[in-house]
Amino acid sequence: MSKVKPIPDAYPRVTPYLHVQGAAEAIEFYKAVFSAGERGRMAGRDGTVGHAELEIGGSMIMLSDEYPEMAAYAPGHFGGSPVTIHVYVEDVDEVFAAALAGGAKSLSEVADQFYGDRTGTFEDPWGHKWHVSSHIEDVPPAEMEKRAAAQAQG
Repeated sequence: MSKVKPIPDAYPRVTPYLHVQGAAEAIEFYKAVFSAGERGRMAGRDGTVGHAELEIGGSMIMLSDEYPEMAAYAPGHFGGSPVTIHVYVEDVDEVFAAALAGGAKSLSEVADQFYGDRTGTFEDPWGHKWHVSSHIEDVPPAEMEKRAAAQAQG
């Protein structure tokens, strides 16, 4: 009898699972904004998405439509999401602009940060928050501490 791997080869250890109202549209948004590749999709009832898997770079997200009877709620059920997903991208300005063009709401405009990233935060049309960054500078720990203190001073 063969041994089944407890962690399948094609899956990272940590994978966010998003529930949305309108998963098919969300999939197209993530494809356009993050150049996500669709690994697979299973139909749910009445034309909904029961389960889908998207690759973003070397990472993955899973998603489905909201299914309250299974306690699978979209952020709107709770008045918003307390979770933010961080994604490093090649060109943060381009990704941020694509997100806004696709209907996302800016929560924090793209700006250079003291820790060496250029970063912005948006909420997608389904209520999920995304923190997107491009690393622009390697900052030594002593310099980062100095910059953090200066930022705290205002």
